Amino acid sequence: MFEIITKTGLAALIAAGTLTGAAGVASAAEGFRVTIGTEIAQEDYYSRRPDRRGCSPRLAEDIARDYGMRRTQVVDITPRRVVVEGRVRGGWDRMVFANVRGCPLLRR
Repeated sequence: MFEIITKTGLAALIAAGTLTGAAGVASAAEGFRVTIGTEIAQEDYYSRRPDRRGCSPRLAEDIARDYGMRRTQVVDITPRRVVVEGRVRGGWDRMVFANVRGCPLLRR
């Protein structure tokens, strides 16, 4: 009788250990979720972001102001460059930026 109780207890202990181990793995898995009813499709975060191509005119003006130019104004935008004019100490001046992300300065 004692042998049957020990075997049954051992089997119950193994079954309980297996269940708790499986529950721990399931909860640690990424993307694991239980839904009841219809699931709402969510767009990926990166698919909603706008493309950041080229140098924006506002950023080009801000960079020109950082270089000390006052009363800045974008006068020309081409596929390759963005031209900003404004006042400096000696008079009017022009700065040319590349029309790529980050607006690197080409000519002062």
